Amino acid sequence: MQEITELEKRIAAALERIGKGLDRLSSQPRPGPSVTGTAAPPADAMLRAQLEEEKSLTAQLQARLRAAKDREARGDLQEKVDRLTQELDVQGLELQRMRRVNASLREQLETLRSAQASGVTEPGQINKAMQAELDALRAARLTEIAEMDEILAALEPHLTEARNA
Repeated sequence: MQEITELEKRIAAALERIGKGLDRLSSQPRPGPSVTGTAAPPADAMLRAQLEEEKSLTAQLQARLRAAKDREARGDLQEKVDRLTQELDVQGLELQRMRRVNASLREQLETLRSAQASGVTEPGQINKAMQAELDALRAARLTEIAEMDEILAALEPHLTEARNA
C-alpha cells in the first residue's frame, strides 16, 4: 500500500513538472524567424525531449502502479478464499457433529419406543433419550452459531465501510 502511495506521489510530481515546463514554454515570447535559425530549435528540442522523458517516466510509473494494485487484489482474494475455506471447514465439522448426535437420538428414541411397547420402561433409558435430545439441541445451536459467525464475517467489511463514511 505504501508503494502505491509513493508511485502516486511520483506520478503527480512528474505531471507537475510537465505542467511547469509547458507554462514556461507558453509564457516565453515566440521569436520571429531568425537569420541563423539556431536559437529556438535547441530550446524547443530540449523541452520536447524533457516532455518525452516525463511521458515515458509517467507511463512506467503507471504500469508499476497497475502491477502493485493487481498484486494487492490477488492478495485480498487469497485472504478471502482462506477465510471462506476455514468457515466451510467449521460448518463441515458442525454438520458431522449434528449427524452423529441425531443418529444417537434416533437410536435412543427407538430403544425407548420398544421398551414402551413391551411395557417396561426404565428411568435410565429415559435419561439416555433426554441426554441425546439435549445433545441434538446443542449441536443445532452450535451449527446456528457457526452460520451467524459466517454472516457476521461477510457483513464486517460493509459495516466498517459504513462507519468510516
